[in-house]
Amino acid sequence: MSDLTVSFVQASLQWHDPQANRRELGRHIDEISIATDLIVLPEMFTTGFSMKAAELAEPVDGPTTAWMRQLAAARDAVVVGSIIIKDQEAYYNRLLWVRPDGTVSHYNKRHLFTMAGEHEVYSSGTDRLIEEWRGWRICPLICYDLRFPVWSRNPLDNPYDLLLYVANWPAIRRTAWITLLRARAIENLAYTMGVNCVGLDGNGHAYTGDSALLDMRGEYLVEVGNQETSITRALRRSELEAFRERFPALQDGDHFALQSLVLQQPAPH
Repeated sequence: MSDLTVSFVQASLQWHDPQANRRELGRHIDEISIATDLIVLPEMFTTGFSMKAAELAEPVDGPTTAWMRQLAAARDAVVVGSIIIKDQEAYYNRLLWVRPDGTVSHYNKRHLFTMAGEHEVYSSGTDRLIEEWRGWRICPLICYDLRFPVWSRNPLDNPYDLLLYVANWPAIRRTAWITLLRARAIENLAYTMGVNCVGLDGNGHAYTGDSALLDMRGEYLVEVGNQETSITRALRRSELEAFRERFPALQDGDHFALQSLVLQQPAPH
């Protein structure tokens, strides 16, 4: 199987301004001068991390989905990032996985950040997404999911190769971001990517970026600090397979299955 070339954009997001964010992120993507297989954008990349879902939500197949389809087709790459979506009568922090042929898969954020009231606005996801793309298995997750290793756990029978997190992770918890990304890479024996934003949001929260790409040993391949940038790197299939052959720790893992989660109804009185 071939190597996989991946790109990500770390940018300052304009508060509640989807058009401006699409324009600026598009400018960063235009700076990617080589062919790439995967382009990753931050969490809620059109708005910043906002609880104003009723004002900001896009419909399924709304303008940002159309923009991502255009990008994916033009770059012959999958484009990934999360936005606020209204689907039927519910709001979701939804990651879109948009392929060059225009087809779309999605993942709804499972772990909602209760300390910001995210659970009061958005519906929680129940299913994990693992996508096959150009010979690689990729598991995309969202921000707070990073703190929950069971949800991120690599399946033992058919492991993913790349674990990625799109995020609006604030500077005040920077140490946790850096530490947990490395932990997830080490325990899952997988390339791991975290894509964050920089700057101040409309609530005055600071973001220092620290987007990163790590190998299956937890060693940094890329760490970008707090500047706005786009980064492209090749992931080596041969290095991943050789390391897993020399150190096959996944085979000694505990066997369990992640199933769709059913919300528990309160017991009748």
